[in-house]
Amino acid sequence: MEKETLIQVNNLVKYFDTPKGKLHAVDDLSFEIAAGETLGLVGESGCGKSTTGRVLIRLLEATSGQVLYRGEDLLAAGSSRMKALRRQVQIVFQDPYSSLNPRMSISELIAEPLVVNGGGMGKKAMDERVRRMMDTVGLAQRLSNSFPHELDGGRRQRIGIARALALEPEFIVLDEPVSALDVCIQAQILNLLDDLQREAGYTYLFISHDLSVVKHVSNRIAVMYLGKMVELTDSDSIFSSPLHPYTQALLSAIPIAKRNIKRDRIILEGDVPSPINPPEGCRFAGRCPYRQDICLSSTPELREISTDHMVACHFAGELRPKGIVS
Repeated sequence: MEKETLIQVNNLVKYFDTPKGKLHAVDDLSFEIAAGETLGLVGESGCGKSTTGRVLIRLLEATSGQVLYRGEDLLAAGSSRMKALRRQVQIVFQDPYSSLNPRMSISELIAEPLVVNGGGMGKKAMDERVRRMMDTVGLAQRLSNSFPHELDGGRRQRIGIARALALEPEFIVLDEPVSALDVCIQAQILNLLDDLQREAGYTYLFISHDLSVVKHVSNRIAVMYLGKMVELTDSDSIFSSPLHPYTQALLSAIPIAKRNIKRDRIILEGDVPSPINPPEGCRFAGRCPYRQDICLSSTPELREISTDHMVACHFAGELRPKGIVS
């Protein structure tokens, strides 16, 4: 049975004005996220993935395009309507410490979204919601009056998750939610997010630069390069059959713990082009070992190569470097 589409993004563009010209942070992205699904969004630092997440929920205003939430365009919503929609779309930030007000206690931090968007919720109901959120994310009630600097990174990130869940949203952007945490705490937070999704049916956009983390939490994975989406498919296929040369290079960089498995490291030559003046044609062409003349002059469209496997490459599927293991 086909799942209902919760988020539909059409030709999303976000440019920033700089003294040297327009910086192409997000350039013509289109994709969908089904209700209850986790879409992983990966790529190098500066590829535009975090900007994409912020534009989706209008922390940043888009230059153009559409973001449809249940068919309603978030980008066209007025301020009063957007305030109501804030209850349904939330975000968990990368750095749990910098995203929390150090002068507010844990209970005050979790209650803040309810104060701003709670629609006149009474103090008793608000206190009960805060206690329930603390229980949900595994924060002991004795920490209610503690402050962020008194807690470790894992507990601070649980506060960020509790704040996002306080308004009972449907869609949550997870912007590198575990990259600032050590490995043991990462596993705890990832397991928590998975449990919450299974229990409440949340829909996630999981943003990360770490493919090995994204694989374990995502139903599908989208790969970005310099503001463009270059590959989109299910998490198993992205690892067993990567079709874009950039995806293949990312996968080759993942460490392998098993001694009997070998993988040739794909070293990309050259630098990432400037997002202020992106090159014509394929933006990856300058670093691609398989580039041909058409790559330098014609921009490849994101097209379906096989069932539910989208790739933006003129020669997708024709060339496959040695050393990529399935």
